[in-house]
Amino acid sequence: MKKMFSEILRYFLLTLGSAIYALSIALFLDPLALAPGGVSGIAIIINTLFDIPTGTLILCFNIPLMIIAFIKFGKRFFFSTAYVTVITSVGIDLIEKLTDGRPIITENLLLASIAGGACLAIGIGIVFHMGGTTGGSDIVIKLLRQKYRHLNTGTIFFAFDIAVISVAAIAFKNIELALFALISVFVSSKVLDFVLYGLEKNKLVYIISDKSESIADRLMNELDIGVTYIDGKGAYTGKEKRIILCAVKNQIFPKLKKIVKDEDKLSFLIVSDATSIFGEGYKAIEKEEL
Repeated sequence: MKKMFSEILRYFLLTLGSAIYALSIALFLDPLALAPGGVSGIAIIINTLFDIPTGTLILCFNIPLMIIAFIKFGKRFFFSTAYVTVITSVGIDLIEKLTDGRPIITENLLLASIAGGACLAIGIGIVFHMGGTTGGSDIVIKLLRQKYRHLNTGTIFFAFDIAVISVAAIAFKNIELALFALISVFVSSKVLDFVLYGLEKNKLVYIISDKSESIADRLMNELDIGVTYIDGKGAYTGKEKRIILCAVKNQIFPKLKKIVKDEDKLSFLIVSDATSIFGEGYKAIEKEEL
């Protein structure tokens, strides 16, 4: 029963993500010929030039990619991606038929590019979280992410989309439309990274101090964070030191800084952002990165 409920919830969220994606294309981007990149951008270019329904084109382009998805990622991924692709394609064509392909919310290119890019990213992000994709370049990007795990999904999308925008600028002979599409892609990449990764900006801290034991004790007891000692030696003084290494959430870092300052005003801190931390108190280590 629990498994069935989980699967029902999963497909509900896949439907929600698909609907948001379809709305972003049909209400904001396609009516104003804003080609935001990927397969949807290519479909918008062809629709604008030859009046072939955008959703139908997206579905046709996705058929060979879905075959690759079935081979590489298995049945579960294939069915969820096929489901999303059909819902988005049918949804786009249905909405555009009802609205006669006209911009019914805004004719302002800037507003349409921002709203369209944001909605596009939210839809894609929800679908990605549920283990599917909206097809097209999503599948290509998922393949790349398997090999190059250090690359952010939004960043890869941005690179793909620039190529499509360049084609749109040439096809429409309109640099202004291409620039607004670029704004849409930029907004989309930022929103997508937020949807997928959240405000995951933790701190990685090295503390070099002669009072490392008392600092470590307070960090563990007052902030409930784990610390690790690293044996070090001052190159100039030749003095042995115990360096503290710890990861801390952003909201706790000011408290850590105060503790270090209270214990040793001469301490030396090295602080850097840590976008992904796995382990107790953070993300499960077996969780797949999107």
